Amino acid sequence: MASALTDKLSRLVKEMRGQARITESNVQDMLREVRMALLEADVALPVVRDFIARVKDKALGQEVLGSLKPGQTLVSIVNRELAATMGEGISDINLAAQPPAIILMAGLQGAGKTTTTAKLAKHLIEKRKKKVLTVSGDVYRPAAIEQLKTVTKQAGAEWFPSTPDQKPLDIARAALDYAKKHYFDVLLVDTAGRLAIDEALMKEIKDLHATLNPVETLFVVDAMQGQDAINTAKAFKEALPLTGIVLTKLDGDSRGGAALSVRQITGAPIKFAGVSEKIDGLEVFDAERHAGRILGMGDIVALVEQVTAGVDLEAAQKLAAKVKSGDGFDLNDFLSQIQQMKQMGGLSSLMDKLPSQLTAKAGAVDMDKAEKDIRRKEGIIQSMTPLERRKPDLIKATRKKRIANGAGVHVQEVNRLLKEFEQMQGMMKKMKGGGLMKMMKRMGGMKGLGGGGMPKMPF
Repeated sequence: MASALTDKLSRLVKEMRGQARITESNVQDMLREVRMALLEADVALPVVRDFIARVKDKALGQEVLGSLKPGQTLVSIVNRELAATMGEGISDINLAAQPPAIILMAGLQGAGKTTTTAKLAKHLIEKRKKKVLTVSGDVYRPAAIEQLKTVTKQAGAEWFPSTPDQKPLDIARAALDYAKKHYFDVLLVDTAGRLAIDEALMKEIKDLHATLNPVETLFVVDAMQGQDAINTAKAFKEALPLTGIVLTKLDGDSRGGAALSVRQITGAPIKFAGVSEKIDGLEVFDAERHAGRILGMGDIVALVEQVTAGVDLEAAQKLAAKVKSGDGFDLNDFLSQIQQMKQMGGLSSLMDKLPSQLTAKAGAVDMDKAEKDIRRKEGIIQSMTPLERRKPDLIKATRKKRIANGAGVHVQEVNRLLKEFEQMQGMMKKMKGGGLMKMMKRMGGMKGLGGGGMPKMPF
């Protein structure tokens, strides 16, 4: 996410922190670098000018010049102004309306609007405990209605049927009538993807808005479009009273320009960010936390939330009890650990939220290769019989060959997995009884508990 911008700005952050004195000269040098980094990241020129002017004004003010740690103060100013550019804190969805609260989804073709509709449905069900109905008014794109039906089912919401021979206004009225009669809290209306220059389709969505009078009109925009995303968002803002923006594909956007520009250009707050293709890959957008990520400070709060949501606490407690009692740690347990990692969103998703100084230590690790390695390990264990998983000592040459063929790998990879398993098994044995506390002390983990630093990261 915004990796190119993060690399440049986190390098600058290090240099700025090291400044003993702040002068107009070194502020100008720093701002020149920041300006170049923002322009290369595809941030809109008016936004860059405004951002640079605000930082310069504050950096040359008494706030920094009179500070005991001017370098750190300068970093905090840049951080604060980045957050301000993206909208200050959180702007969550507004459901303050007589049920059903209607949310109209607008956007270009290919921006991920239909998937985002289902992701938002899942968010409203899980986080806001709402009863959600979705409906598609996209009668132009082949299979658009069926796509919404499929993803709505994955989200756990209810889908209202529509057909390509109906008119979008008739579909919307019928869905609203159904939502009222069946006491739904929220009605999500997915509309046809359209170009800003397509007058007929823009008139259609204006009519939909006038008929439905939605409490939220969300513009779904592909973050990877860069400057184009800003221009189309502006055109939609002129056509519709947008109440919020959803940035999709933020995990694939190496530039970060859309996230920094879209709020200021449209005046509408960024409400959500699509951070993965999974149905739960939608985050409430927090400008301050996103600014921290861009500056390489990480987002530890989001990391904790992701791990907590992904961990199966019951399975973890069972494993802990098993280890404590001295029962053998077997390959079923090893497989469970691999699957827990996948549930948490994978290595790259977790690494994305760590501060840059920690991820730099893992710089030599190819994340794609590491993710493939995890999937390969899962395949090898799943090629084993239940008995082999419980008793890995049984796995000799002929069994290894059969397992390797079943998983589509070489025998050496089966050997490597078994060696890793043995190392983890040995570690689990040391954790039995009081061994866990001794191990924590050796790792430096007790420092973190006593308030004197953090445990070493495993890379």
